[in-house]
Amino acid sequence: MKKLTLTIISLFLLLSIHAQQRQEWEKYYDQLGDIEDAESESWENTYDELCELETHPINLNTATREELETLPFLDDQQIQDLCEYIYKYGGMKSWGELALISSLDANRQKLLTYFTTLNDDSGKTFPTWSDLTKYGRNEAVATVRVPFYERAGDKDGYLGYQYKHWLKYTFQYGQYVKLGAVASQDAGEPFFAGRNSAGYDYYSLYLMIRRMGRLKALAVGRYRLRFGMGLILNNDFGFGKIATLATLGRSANSIHAHSSRSEGNYLQGAAATVTVARGLDLTAFASYRDIDATLNGDSSSIATILTSGYHRTQSEMDRKHNASEFLGGGNIHYFNNGFHIGATGFFTSFDRSLQPNTDQRFRRYYPAGKEFWNVSADYGYVSRRLTVNGETATGDSHALATINSLSYQLTGDLSLMALQRFYSYRYYSLYSQSFSEGGSVQNESGIYVGANWHPSRTFSLMAYTDYAYFPWPKYLINDASHAWDNLISMAYQRKRVTFLARYRIKLKQKDNADGSGLMNRTEQRGRLSFAYDGGRWTTKTQTDVAYCESGSSSFGYMLSENIGYSHRWLTLNASIGYFNTDDYDSRVYTYERGTLYNFSFPSFSGEGIRYALNIRADISANLMLIAKLGTTDYFDRSCISSGLQQIDHSAQTDLDLQLRCRF
Repeated sequence: MKKLTLTIISLFLLLSIHAQQRQEWEKYYDQLGDIEDAESESWENTYDELCELETHPINLNTATREELETLPFLDDQQIQDLCEYIYKYGGMKSWGELALISSLDANRQKLLTYFTTLNDDSGKTFPTWSDLTKYGRNEAVATVRVPFYERAGDKDGYLGYQYKHWLKYTFQYGQYVKLGAVASQDAGEPFFAGRNSAGYDYYSLYLMIRRMGRLKALAVGRYRLRFGMGLILNNDFGFGKIATLATLGRSANSIHAHSSRSEGNYLQGAAATVTVARGLDLTAFASYRDIDATLNGDSSSIATILTSGYHRTQSEMDRKHNASEFLGGGNIHYFNNGFHIGATGFFTSFDRSLQPNTDQRFRRYYPAGKEFWNVSADYGYVSRRLTVNGETATGDSHALATINSLSYQLTGDLSLMALQRFYSYRYYSLYSQSFSEGGSVQNESGIYVGANWHPSRTFSLMAYTDYAYFPWPKYLINDASHAWDNLISMAYQRKRVTFLARYRIKLKQKDNADGSGLMNRTEQRGRLSFAYDGGRWTTKTQTDVAYCESGSSSFGYMLSENIGYSHRWLTLNASIGYFNTDDYDSRVYTYERGTLYNFSFPSFSGEGIRYALNIRADISANLMLIAKLGTTDYFDRSCISSGLQQIDHSAQTDLDLQLRCRF
């Protein structure tokens, strides 16, 4: 079997000499991600938002600053340059005009063509009811995953069947009105049974209105917010260190409809932004929702708030919606001549007291109680060369958190960035999400320095170094510790060829075997990829390696090949990869094309082969069908996973089917 596997991979590598690859936005998305992003829920939300924007692009000629801020690959300077160009020249007639904006590199120029249009939109006022019913666009998407295996829980333990399926409906009129509904069911959850007697385990409804006079944005139903740099409130976009450098630490205020299937990262109620005066915006929001929680033994207090959304077993179902939370607050923001300043504050309460187990030292300063509050001030300045952003926050913890970034365009092709953060070990906010090494806005101080160099339109170099110090014990670390992270990434793109090389080395401390002290854990990761784009035929060859040393060493690698074919209404994409890692520490990640709104960035450990075939048929302008068949075949085991997830076989095969209808 191994010989056959290696033979197949060799054939794919040979075929790649003659095949070609089309550059798509998913590839750039993959390049911006790192290992922490791949394992985070916020990164998947960002992917969902980009899928929505691809389906419903922004009209660049009428876009506001806030609408351009929904494009996560643009930095503050690029957004300002686009706004100034549109205002000065009355819009763009062709995509070629993007080359006249010096701050936009070739990659971002191409990305804009996927998520924006250049319509000559004379109707720049809010639509009438007649316009909505006549010109509004409807879209319905149905997706199902069929597993060709049985887990232990499917036989005894799970409350429902093994199929995963979801429905999504969206009505949209330009950027003015968006109305949608989502219904989702995870594998193993009951369907029209038990506590899910209404059908699906998860439902989401939302209405989003923009640019209705002084009303800049209104969200009703389920929504997400981000203010400043996320120190007190951000359940929207989230980025790791690579993307932070690409966007130069951008700050943003936004209200977005929650149109994804994430069950633990949204607010429910209403939020609105109103223009009070030129450059001055006022936002108010309120939310009340049921949450999943693990209760303490007395059943009257919360030990842990859960966000996975799984309700497959009776114990998981018992934790469903057994607590509730209220949040209310507001933001005031002023922007003029590149300067911006704002303030955010909110109050939140739970129907049960939050009482985590603070006997464990790393949880000593976790939030505890029934009522909480946070306030922050954000500030910044954007000019042709200089961009400054920052936010400082506090709350009922009576501790401080601050983050500040500075980027400078040293020359036309070189930009430098520095970011400082200080998060007291006593500080907390239940809804914060910002730049960090430790994964939370608490117990961390650090300095991040990076550079972006584009000496030509074909070559780019990106590098950063980040040092973080944790003064209080963390999980599996019983003393103060530090981490040092370094990365260098090079990309070459000329005509049909794209080449990417990346190397990352990260040092982090953890407890030694007997817990008597700390030891260093060093992780090194590298990637080489070569892509060729010929329009109809495409290919990408990639090698990923990982080496981890912590007392003992662990090495892993993956060789993968992706070949695509596109002609008229049919698109085919086949991928195959051989992976071999010593253990989970040296696991490898790779991007894999999936169905719409399905983020596929799986990890692999052990030894085996992964192969997948994706077929997309655009049957008409209004009807699209996607089928994806994927198999992971392990050579080093006779069963996969453990517990209720255990599969008594060495291979795991899934079939995804998706139908999209527009009307």
